[in-house]
Amino acid sequence: MNESFHGHDVMQMMSDADRGYTRESLLAAIETRFGATARFHTCSAEGMTGAELLDFLLARGKVVEADDGLRFGGHTCGHEHEHKH
Repeated sequence: MNESFHGHDVMQMMSDADRGYTRESLLAAIETRFGATARFHTCSAEGMTGAELLDFLLARGKVVEADDGLRFGGHTCGHEHEHKH
């Protein structure tokens, strides 16, 4: 069974890095940090690959396109989660 990480973990990684990413460099960073077979979940979705999570976060404004690339949008869903790993 693949390990599942909350989307907040990816957003925290982006916030900590404090830099912009290209789509390719962000997906590579996600794979390096969480593993090639990792899956991701959020409050409303689960079983996503890194690419699917990125599309999900972009569509919801959690990740935004800035002058220097993709960045954490500065907000999450606003409540605490039990992270299932």
